[in-house]
Amino acid sequence: MSEKIKISKNFNLKELTASSTADRLDIDNGPSTEHLINLTVVTHKILQPVREQFGVVTVNSGYRSPALNKAVGGSARSQHCNGEAVDLECFSVSNPDLAKWITKNLDWDQIILEFYKKGDPHSGWVHCSYKRDGTNRRKILTALRINKRTVYKPGFAI
Repeated sequence: MSEKIKISKNFNLKELTASSTADRLDIDNGPSTEHLINLTVVTHKILQPVREQFGVVTVNSGYRSPALNKAVGGSARSQHCNGEAVDLECFSVSNPDLAKWITKNLDWDQIILEFYKKGDPHSGWVHCSYKRDGTNRRKILTALRINKRTVYKPGFAI
């Protein structure tokens, strides 16, 4: 059913809630009405403009139910659980360039260049969030793996 629910011109609910982990562990990853509203706003404010600029967008993670978020080791404060965040990539542009374009051209809450490896333009992904209540912080971070731990550095540490 969710594959038929269009969120925007180029995105449907299925691609914003799909999870192989949820499928494998039989976890319900259906959003509430509030989460669906937030996903729709994120899609219109972030995903659709990125699609129009760069072409095909791959959504690696959108909405995550609390159970799914726990199963994938996500932060207890993850905006994915509110339907306010997406992890994305576009193969027509490097992840650092995508992140920088978003910061310069769109309104957003938090952007994280996650696990990018210098010299590999498509390594990692871009996490971007948007709060529909207008309290967007415009916080830029880079997530790095250091000594088997995730470390967040301010700005684009590339």
